[in-house]
Amino acid sequence: MNVVMTVAGSDSGGGAGIQADLKTFQELGVFGTSVVTALTAQNTLGVHGVHAAPADFVLAQLDAVLSDLDVKAIKTGMLFSADIIQTVAKRLQDFEGMLIVDPVMIAKGGASLLQQQAVEAMRTDLLPLATVLTPNVPEAEVLSGLKIETVEDMAKAAEVLLGFGVKNVVMKGGHSQEKAARDHVFLADGRRFSMATERINSPNTHGTGCTFSAALTAFLAQGFGMPEAMVEAKRFIHLGIVHDIHLGHGHGPTNHRAYRQQQGQCEVECVWA
Repeated sequence: MNVVMTVAGSDSGGGAGIQADLKTFQELGVFGTSVVTALTAQNTLGVHGVHAAPADFVLAQLDAVLSDLDVKAIKTGMLFSADIIQTVAKRLQDFEGMLIVDPVMIAKGGASLLQQQAVEAMRTDLLPLATVLTPNVPEAEVLSGLKIETVEDMAKAAEVLLGFGVKNVVMKGGHSQEKAARDHVFLADGRRFSMATERINSPNTHGTGCTFSAALTAFLAQGFGMPEAMVEAKRFIHLGIVHDIHLGHGHGPTNHRAYRQQQGQCEVECVWA
């Protein structure tokens, strides 16, 4: 069985972070391991507290798993501090598998999940190691230093991000006003394409970024090609939103079982530039 890892924060509400990642891994038939970077007191209404793990204990978790198991792909989520980012990056410099970086910065309720001084550490230490970076538009703006309002703005921001050493970028379009939910992909070989599904008007989108990047990690670990893995991850998260489970009184979680229940069947429009 293919082994994968999530390096992220714990969501006590179960919709995002470590919990969402492990559910996604299980649904897609890979064995999930985890490194907890922080505990959050969190539910669908927001983040009520954050308690970061000491960086040396984050390293101890990484060492414990990587010294024993053959991990094919690792995804990072909430890393919280510059110290944790630098510790993780240093440990993964010799990692021979794939690294998927989801630059988690702000929770659905608006709470900051990344300290300001950590942004530069992410740019200089972690992004050069990334096989894929999966920012939403606000995260891409922070990391690139550019304002993004158009598709061409996305392309300029992606060029900056690729310049940091990132191999591939998926610019998620959930924050756009476009009728479709369209993500823009910039590949290492210079090719570009967009992938779109129908935009669903639902409050139950907590953990969508975590879940998408976890699905992408699982598909890549199983040997899917890069564009194919991205499209399947898009299917996974779209079905999870369409077939939502209506939990909580705020931004509820997606349905991590939906992809399997629906046999991965949904339309994704792909347009190559």
